[in-house]
Amino acid sequence: MLTAHEYYAAHGPMTSPGTHAALFEQLPIELDALVRVVHGLMIHVFWADQYGLQVPEQRSNELQLRSVAAKVERILELDPRPLTETRPVEQRLIGNCRDFSVLLAAMLQHQGVPARARCGFGRYFLPNHYEDHWVCEYWNAAQQRWLLVDAQLDQLQRAKLSIAFDPQDVPRDQFIVGGHAWQLCRSGQANPDDFGIFEMHGFWFVRGNFVRDIAALNKIELLPWDSWGIMETLDADLLVADLTMLDQLAALTCGDVPEFAQVRALYEQDQRLRVPAAIHSYVAAGMQTVELALA
Repeated sequence: MLTAHEYYAAHGPMTSPGTHAALFEQLPIELDALVRVVHGLMIHVFWADQYGLQVPEQRSNELQLRSVAAKVERILELDPRPLTETRPVEQRLIGNCRDFSVLLAAMLQHQGVPARARCGFGRYFLPNHYEDHWVCEYWNAAQQRWLLVDAQLDQLQRAKLSIAFDPQDVPRDQFIVGGHAWQLCRSGQANPDDFGIFEMHGFWFVRGNFVRDIAALNKIELLPWDSWGIMETLDADLLVADLTMLDQLAALTCGDVPEFAQVRALYEQDQRLRVPAAIHSYVAAGMQTVELALA
């Protein structure tokens, strides 16, 4: 069986660049330079106006691109220059925090660096609030530890948010992974209504991000509005067995996941967690059933 480092140093279905792999050979090796490349290729949909861009409605479908291969394809349609060339804001891919994280993870994996996207909550966006968020986590061989990287935070956003920490080493009390958020709410240390985004919040939202993080740890990094399995069970309908299972996984994934093999096994054998071939995706037009290509 693969070790954790071997597993996360290889692409998954979402992070594979596909036919565009050769373009990744041209990318820099240093993390700081890679993050700048990501900044030059993508713009966050909710921050676009801060850069002077009003996102055209017809480009909102870029947010539905799950795979890195599809993202790179669209990036090149917008601007065919090498990926290392910073695009004008109007020619950057429209994305969100999940997309920044997955793209950076894909670039690191291409270089053989163990990396993975993590779903959870950021504490640095609004006071006394846990904002729905994703970051990238990678293995720093020199320091012999997993580090969290917020690939979304460029200089403009750092200034606007008064970020005092290094976005390439986000403190774990500032980004709360899904399992830890679950623990905080289950124990009463935090109010579930403080977790979410816009009008969406509560215990169900925490559970959703927790399960998305479990899937991401198994290299199936889906969209923030994708849903399946136990995510679709109402809070009132959760069984004791469901809560016990989730509590066990929270204990295993509330940090940097030292028991990788156990998490993999629990995910693979439990249909409440495992991403099926068809999922539900909640978009502006309503709920849609989406067939996934996970091979």
